[in-house]
Amino acid sequence: MARSLACAAFFFDAEPVGETGRHALDACALCTKPLRRDSDIFMYRGDTPFCSEECRYEQMHLDAACARQAASARRKQQQQGQRSRHETAPAAPVSRKAGVSVASC
Repeated sequence: MARSLACAAFFFDAEPVGETGRHALDACALCTKPLRRDSDIFMYRGDTPFCSEECRYEQMHLDAACARQAASARRKQQQQGQRSRHETAPAAPVSRKAGVSVASC
């Protein structure tokens, strides 16, 4: 049992092979304040740590604003694409516009 705990501690505390630097939970993702091991860490989107609820909440608002902006840009592009298709579409024959049926050969 003691051996399995030691292995688990090694697994979670070990730095990934070939990667040096800080661990993922060492600093707040927003303000970069160092995170202490004995204090609460507030998570967002699964793996993003924050030092406080305020920092996490601020990041959530930033993400929501970016999502709204991206959606707005997509809508504008779609509207411009629809307009350009309508403007460049070939004109329908007069008989079709008038509702007159024409026999085709």
